[in-house]
Amino acid sequence: MTPFELVEPASLGEAIALLDPEDAGVRPIAGGTALMLMMKAGVFRPTRLVSLRKLARLNARIAATSDGALTIGAMTPLALVERSPEVARIVPVIPRAMRRLSNIRVRNVATIGGNLAHGDPHMDLPPLLIALNAEVKVVGANGAQAAERMIAVEALFTGYFETVLAKNELIAELRIPPQGRSRAAYLKVTTGSAEDWPALGVAVALESEGSAVKSARVVVSAATEKATRLKGVERLLAGATVDEKMFARAGDAAAEEAECMTDVRGSAAYKRELTRVYVGRALRQALNSDGATR
Repeated sequence: MTPFELVEPASLGEAIALLDPEDAGVRPIAGGTALMLMMKAGVFRPTRLVSLRKLARLNARIAATSDGALTIGAMTPLALVERSPEVARIVPVIPRAMRRLSNIRVRNVATIGGNLAHGDPHMDLPPLLIALNAEVKVVGANGAQAAERMIAVEALFTGYFETVLAKNELIAELRIPPQGRSRAAYLKVTTGSAEDWPALGVAVALESEGSAVKSARVVVSAATEKATRLKGVERLLAGATVDEKMFARAGDAAAEEAECMTDVRGSAAYKRELTRVYVGRALRQALNSDGATR
């Protein structure tokens, strides 16, 4: 690795001031699990890393509101999210999905904010958070003034390793709205070990009344350049009767709508077939779960 400057600001404002929007070699670093691999491989050669380690006490927290919403500080390690009683109570689908998210060593270090800011389409959490209609609070600088905005996780990603974040913006918080009677599921398909990068990730969240689907959010990732909602499939599901034919129709529609890509984990054609099968399975799992967002 080439030499670089490492700075450790003590406040969020100081961290933002140290980020240079004109210098692509200046990056924030939280857990560093992905960034360090890129540096070792020579893909990224920083001139300055702005460590967020000292911000952990301020921004590593999990809190539930009285209406069932959930807020998670950006510096919260994934392992704490996985083990949180509040997360398990409000959105138990998240800790279940995280048991196969990389390995426990990575989850002990990687943070929720870094996971989202990295923009890797193979990450497991983004499709699930999109299905749950989550959003992030982003803090940056607007001239000499601090600026804050909310971004839906769905709108955060623009392409392969690309996000809408400016070079001098940081994710400060993740917010998951109340889920009500919604049921959710996440399925991943790997070509290696269970915790490996997925060839396909499928997340669904839906509400049903009797034998009819009231609303659905269906998201695929890893097979596509970014985590993507399949809105055509969602329209097909709205008002549909819950049965095996519905699962099959949804799978066929998903395979048609998803713009799958070829990479080391499989061809686009292979991933389309995975999508066809696993969208139906995810819907079945969500509908057969024993409680909201399970």
